[in-house]
Amino acid sequence: MAGSNGRAKRHFFGGTGLYIALFLGVTALAVAGYWTLLPKNTADKDAENVSSRVELPVQEEPVQMPEADFSEDDLIPPEPKEDLTVMDEATGVEDTIPAMESTVDVTPEAPRLVVSPLVGEEVAAFSVDELKYNETLGDWRTHDGVDIAAEVGTQVLAACSGTVTQVIDDDLMGTSVTIAHDGGYETTYSNLQSVPTVAPEQYVSAGQVIGAVGTTSLAEASMAPHLHFSVTKDGEIIDPQEFLKS
Repeated sequence: MAGSNGRAKRHFFGGTGLYIALFLGVTALAVAGYWTLLPKNTADKDAENVSSRVELPVQEEPVQMPEADFSEDDLIPPEPKEDLTVMDEATGVEDTIPAMESTVDVTPEAPRLVVSPLVGEEVAAFSVDELKYNETLGDWRTHDGVDIAAEVGTQVLAACSGTVTQVIDDDLMGTSVTIAHDGGYETTYSNLQSVPTVAPEQYVSAGQVIGAVGTTSLAEASMAPHLHFSVTKDGEIIDPQEFLKS
């Protein structure tokens, strides 16, 4: 019995069984290799699919917006130039809305040029709040201008452009010239020589010669030759220095 089994085994491995065993071994190796390689191939395909779907960012050139073709004035609505008539639907009565007048001064005011009428030492200051002793008249009184010392014949200049309003021989202040300026100002030049170089209603420029220093003022005759210079604003006496610094 044992001998027959041994012969059967040798017959199996020596004949058809050997080929069956080899076939099964090869099949097992092929299946094992397939399952071993399958995840790698799948991962590679997934990676290829992902890379094929990734889109690189495209760098776009900045878009330049066109400049706005308007100014700040365009943002302000225009004011109506004519009266506007509207109808009240409830009453049927017409109402007129008057046009608004522009309050914007589009013409700038030119700067006013002011110069000193005379270069010299101030020998008597402006004083309307405090009385000053007048040696010529021998009394105490206010002084409505400034006295600027100068030699007789020294030219006197218009402090600002304007129109000559009067040329007079004042009983106390002697030969005087008054000039009206813009803004309500008036300047007066006294103690001039008896014949000024300007006449009433004549227009003069700032720095123009209007006369010369004299000795015609009786109220200040005891003083050395000088110009008495005074200024008013809207008829009120003001300190001439304030006008010269304006």
